[in-house]
Amino acid sequence: MAAARSVSSLAFSILVLLFVCTAHAQLRPNFYSSTCPSLHRIVQNAMRTAIRNDRRLPASMIRLFFHDCFVNGCDASVLLADTATFTGEQNAFPNRNSIRGMDVVETIKSAVEASCNATVSCADILALATRDGVVLSGGPSWTVPLGRRDARTASQSAANSNLPGPSSSLSALISSFANQGLNLRELVALSGAHTFGVARCATFRNRIYNDANIEPVYARSTQTNCPRSGGDANLSPLDVTTPRAFDNAYYRNLLSRRGLLHSDQELFNNGSADSIVRSYAASSSVFFRDFAAAMVRMGNISPLTGSNGEIRLVCSRVN
Repeated sequence: MAAARSVSSLAFSILVLLFVCTAHAQLRPNFYSSTCPSLHRIVQNAMRTAIRNDRRLPASMIRLFFHDCFVNGCDASVLLADTATFTGEQNAFPNRNSIRGMDVVETIKSAVEASCNATVSCADILALATRDGVVLSGGPSWTVPLGRRDARTASQSAANSNLPGPSSSLSALISSFANQGLNLRELVALSGAHTFGVARCATFRNRIYNDANIEPVYARSTQTNCPRSGGDANLSPLDVTTPRAFDNAYYRNLLSRRGLLHSDQELFNNGSADSIVRSYAASSSVFFRDFAAAMVRMGNISPLTGSNGEIRLVCSRVN
């Protein structure tokens, strides 16, 4: 009887593994090769135009993609706007007055719809636009698996609980990423997205006035734009060295104790991530390689595929 239970358990495990593999296998780079062959060109051209008008956009797109994937998977739920009868994720605490780029995704979606009606998901457009923003900022490229479908629901409570905050400890960051199936190296690599973009004073005030592991000159210079009270919305670059370029300066800043957020400096603070930070600071090619691989891994978090979800015609609302 024990042997029978063992065989039954093994069979069940194999079925689960096959299901998971099949779900991820449905994401493939050539998913739209016949149904929307102009997709990549449309997204790239739209991103080039959008970045000329807004140099902050590539960093905003990465953050938007990250905040989507960490909340019930990469399903474009973060793009759903609140209505009188629907509460989305955009007003969750980590997103309120800070996520950007939804209008650009909507613009790209309109162009894609004109070429390939009701074919390409908003989730896939967001994934492609994020990659193109990194490339256009001097960062690495990667092959984006496609075939995601869009959620019909969103979860403000999951956004509030799943997204790590700027004051997170290293252990909290490790736990948050592990909950999404991402390991320590992927955590450190993905944090490298802070090599460009900006943060609001309210998110780093406590660090620049109270943290001990911060370079004093850097702290004082940052305080000029972030007073002890007021100025919550004032912006400072996450990477003070090359704030608009996608490079490995973020990690060199951490070695010098010039991480803007408490959660940034936690990656280099006599902990388990220190050696990874050193390796990325020493080699941009190693960072680029690991970042690209981690972005693919993050993009594979719980996608809706097959007949699940829908292909939204407008990204901000369900069909």
